[in-house]
Amino acid sequence: MDSNTQFFAPDAELVVVAEGYTFTEGPAVDAAGTLYFSDCPNNRIYALSPEGQTSVWLEPSGRANGMNFDPSGRLIACCAQGEGGRRSVIRFEPDGTETVLASTYHGKRLNSPNDLCFDPEGRLYFTDPRYGDRGDCEQDAMAVYRIEHDGTLTRVIADLEMPNGIVMTDDGRTMILVDNNPDDWGARKLMAYSLSDEGDWLPKGEIHDFAPGRGGDGMVLDCEGNVYVTAGSEEGAGVYVFSSHGEHLAFLATPETPGNCTFGGDGMRTLYVTASSSVYAIENTIPGALAFPTPSTGR
Repeated sequence: MDSNTQFFAPDAELVVVAEGYTFTEGPAVDAAGTLYFSDCPNNRIYALSPEGQTSVWLEPSGRANGMNFDPSGRLIACCAQGEGGRRSVIRFEPDGTETVLASTYHGKRLNSPNDLCFDPEGRLYFTDPRYGDRGDCEQDAMAVYRIEHDGTLTRVIADLEMPNGIVMTDDGRTMILVDNNPDDWGARKLMAYSLSDEGDWLPKGEIHDFAPGRGGDGMVLDCEGNVYVTAGSEEGAGVYVFSSHGEHLAFLATPETPGNCTFGGDGMRTLYVTASSSVYAIENTIPGALAFPTPSTGR
């Protein structure tokens, strides 16, 4: 669509920056510009340097999926279920040790932590769906949780079918969530929630419904509040850009099924997309917005 030029320059190309994986996910950029991404089925986390060199950063990773950096620059990963999966949210310390931030709720194991974000206070929010075999699920809901500063785990949203991708606006008042249930007639919606004066997260409205196709997965915001969502398959596979009001603004097709995306590079103007066996990049006209780290975007 012509509106793509609002986000991607006419001569911008989607290029492969890493390839040869099983299913890439969890892209997260540190303050130095290194891109970290997970290959969940292969139980690894990789690091892609600004110079383009890729190396294994951690193996095994506990089946790391969605990842992000906290206010102190430490990598945090949602670790899924499955062989070698830890079903936990784990923080990787600078000295190489690991801290489990969440693994149970009310004494029962989490389903399969999937993706995470932070609020302006630095509290961590994460989604806990379950894809595939649910025979060992212990929780009574697929929910969204918040890890308080004292480590307490609070369930904040429990009315979605399968919460997946998650981002929060920089004022901490709106949370955008992917509800992606691949079952027949399952939810494939992009939803907004607002924070009430009493501190409760309440449904604000539907931004988009991807049904009957493949629903959304991961997402990221730019500095103007637009949300970039990885969704779809085959001809519909790509990154969908929506305004904060739900207007579909642009579509970036990807050669493979996309899993997640984030911003990095000079001025936060490189959009990285993890998609099946590869990681792609394209230059953006609007800088991205990351909670942490917070490098200059030239604004």
